[in-house]
Amino acid sequence: MRLELNIANKNGWLSQKTPIIISGPCSVESEDQVLQTAKEITKSNNVSILRGGIWKPRTRPNSFEGVGVEGLKWLKNAGNEVCLPVATEVANAEHVEACLKNGIDVLWIGARTTVNPFSIQEIADALKGVDIPVFVKNPITPDINLWVGALERINAAGIDKLAAIHRGFSSFDKSSYRNAPMWEIPIELKLMCPDLPLFCDPSHIAGDKDLIAYVSQKALDLDMEGLMLESHTNPLAAKSDAKQQLTPSELEGLFGQLILREKDAGSEDFINKLEQLRTVIDELDEELINKFSSRMAIIEKIGEYKSQNNVTILQLERWEKILANRSFLAEKVGLSDDFIKKMLDIIHQESIRIQTKVMNK
Repeated sequence: MRLELNIANKNGWLSQKTPIIISGPCSVESEDQVLQTAKEITKSNNVSILRGGIWKPRTRPNSFEGVGVEGLKWLKNAGNEVCLPVATEVANAEHVEACLKNGIDVLWIGARTTVNPFSIQEIADALKGVDIPVFVKNPITPDINLWVGALERINAAGIDKLAAIHRGFSSFDKSSYRNAPMWEIPIELKLMCPDLPLFCDPSHIAGDKDLIAYVSQKALDLDMEGLMLESHTNPLAAKSDAKQQLTPSELEGLFGQLILREKDAGSEDFINKLEQLRTVIDELDEELINKFSSRMAIIEKIGEYKSQNNVTILQLERWEKILANRSFLAEKVGLSDDFIKKMLDIIHQESIRIQTKVMNK
């Protein structure tokens, strides 16, 4: 599916630096805190936009929920001091109006808001007739349609300086990450709309500063436009998300670690070799599709045989044997257990669908 959005030329409103770094404290806590953070993180000239949370949507009440409107002036003054545009999160029309009144340069919509089309429409209505960049984070649930819908609503309000931010997805699975990256979803969004700038928020994906470098490099390797990184002069004393905030010196150290790769090597030899390898991939994919077709033809016959003998579709013992055997084979040839199980699960679902169709004839 192609996503049709009216996107402004990114070279006209985004920084020419690559990657574009958006950084600052998770929460604006005081006038001095945001100013000192801004001064520290801009010493190396790597940061393009100063960020700071004003309203913090917390999971439970009685937690720090931000300083509110007063903090907008502190954030804007800090940006002026270091000659950078400033960005903050909005969750409703009232937030939008307060930001516009205080000269905030960039708005972003958080994951908890993106998941709610009513809230997105309220923000879109407040943005009509306004020329301001808006970044939309993915919803907390791994639903690309909610993400796309939010982008479409904001774009329909006349906002063409539009970008997306990948910050990971909530998951019940145990993981090292705070939010599961599920890289396939932002990749799909990028394929749907190549002109839409796509950023990554390693802080919220990682949830722990020790993982931020890895996530940041992965995002850049996937050709994302830039990174949103939280930084605090004293993370241990931070009022929100202390574990995932880097000190300014740690942030500077991260910039020194990141490897910036080219889209291609620029040589004819490279292009020719790459095309040769891609041709092999194309041939293998064709072979895989044909094999899958043959497999599903057998599945259909199995469904007919089960139907004739009044046997249930799901045969749990057989499925468990398949999982164990295929995982063993995958390990032998160097394929990850996670990959093979996901692939088998998709095949199994399709097999059940085919057998169900046969039995319902």
